[in-house]
Amino acid sequence: MSKVEEKLAELGLTLPEVAAPVAAYVPAVRTGEYVFTSGQLPMVAGKLPSTGKVGAEVTAEEAKQLAQICALNALAAIKSVIGDLDAVEQVVKVVGFVASAPDFTGQPGVINGASELLGAALGAAGVHARSAVGVAVLPLDAPVEVELQVRVRS
Repeated sequence: MSKVEEKLAELGLTLPEVAAPVAAYVPAVRTGEYVFTSGQLPMVAGKLPSTGKVGAEVTAEEAKQLAQICALNALAAIKSVIGDLDAVEQVVKVVGFVASAPDFTGQPGVINGASELLGAALGAAGVHARSAVGVAVLPLDAPVEVELQVRVRS
């Protein structure tokens, strides 16, 4: 088990199996020293725990927890192409999408669920640039989607 996975275990979390794509793409691609994930939904055992818009059917706190699940799924996708999460040198960028009710403006707080998990699991390597974007709708009516870009050891 990698040090990153040991840290996740200390947090009471486990790395899931790689989420199956819902369309024509792969979960992650490595090019040189970078890995780019596809957008990861908060799938748990092949299902979304919640659907709907944040600020309407889903609370901001629930959505923050869903963003954490998205980040876990992204880490699983990264591991699937590099083999060992300890090879991650830096999370370079996090992009988070929040399916938002028209008056919801708390997207950054929702995506903190992903950012805080990455910091806790990866330490200094988990500090990253980020975008948190409100959108009208996400695939499968998911409340949140997260993608990562990371730099890894050659």
